[in-house]
Amino acid sequence: MPRQYPRKLRVAAELQRVLNDILHSKIKDPRLKRITISAVEISGDVSVAKIFFSALVPDSDPEPIIVALDKAKGYLRSKSGSMLRLRHIPELRFFQDESAKKGFELTQIIEASAPLKIPIDDTVDPLLDDSS
Repeated sequence: MPRQYPRKLRVAAELQRVLNDILHSKIKDPRLKRITISAVEISGDVSVAKIFFSALVPDSDPEPIIVALDKAKGYLRSKSGSMLRLRHIPELRFFQDESAKKGFELTQIIEASAPLKIPIDDTVDPLLDDSS
């Protein structure tokens, strides 16, 4: 019977927590102050971690953030390794999380296609109306 919560999921959850902690408390680069790690996907052998980040401003250009993350990759890996106490720390690869931007676009499409709402006159209660 397979385990319900495999090791790679536990490592991914802890790595996400640790990276967010490092980014918000120990990183001095101003390009990295306004990002959040939104998801972590780890390969089956726990050798590669895909780190998905989202910026506070979703329409901003992600290229400077990716450059800053690649520059800080070694520091992030060593700090997270000491905090997680793992023997082998996965290689970190950074990607922008598009889900917030796509969710906002989807909300706009839904609102644009929704029928117009007719205001309800709440001064007349049909159950109490004695005019019939």
